[in-house]
Amino acid sequence: MRRLLWILLIGVGVAAALFVAQNPAMLARLSAPEFASLAIKIVVLVVVSGVVMMMFRENFGRAVVSALIWVGIGLVLVVGYTYRFELRDVAGRVRAELTPGHANTSGRTVEVARGNSGNFAVETRINGAKVPMVLDTGASSVVLSYEAAKAAGLPLEVIAYTVNVDTANGRTRAAAVTLDRVAVGGLVERSVTALVAQPGQLKVSLLGMSFLNRLESWEVRGEKLMMRGYP
Repeated sequence: MRRLLWILLIGVGVAAALFVAQNPAMLARLSAPEFASLAIKIVVLVVVSGVVMMMFRENFGRAVVSALIWVGIGLVLVVGYTYRFELRDVAGRVRAELTPGHANTSGRTVEVARGNSGNFAVETRINGAKVPMVLDTGASSVVLSYEAAKAAGLPLEVIAYTVNVDTANGRTRAAAVTLDRVAVGGLVERSVTALVAQPGQLKVSLLGMSFLNRLESWEVRGEKLMMRGYP
């Protein structure tokens, strides 16, 4: 322990000498009270360090390891806070890859990864209600299943199924409605025209062109659906 104390004292002395050698003008500007205060602080630092070393003389190595661990944790927290926005963007991208349908938002751009089925399942909110949808560029309009329309709070008891539509199962009729709010990630469009399918006619809702045409741009790039909204 005496050897460690002497090493500490020598280290402090060398550090002080280097500081004085590199900053002679700064030291010269110190008044007598300021110089005395600096000297007292150095002595207190040495004494406190010596006391700490004596207190942990039996487990000095363990104390040093613990101190280094806490210093590392502190640095990680500082770095994490400094780059919190970048890390949030990275986390969103990772979630988008691991969770098909999750819309990762970065500024005015939203990207969705292609699902295992080969389609783009998109997490959408209709009038605030969560509605799973599938991208369908062949659909001229957003099309909601009867269940999705009910979840979105549409007045199903007064709508009229008067619009002829062609489906894979043949021609049927749907009801024309206007959705107050359609949101995909950070992209939000209001007063979006849509159709509501009759009960049992549609299993999953379709994200069609009446929403996509509202955007500044959209494209399928590899395995990603990229959508960009207007400023």
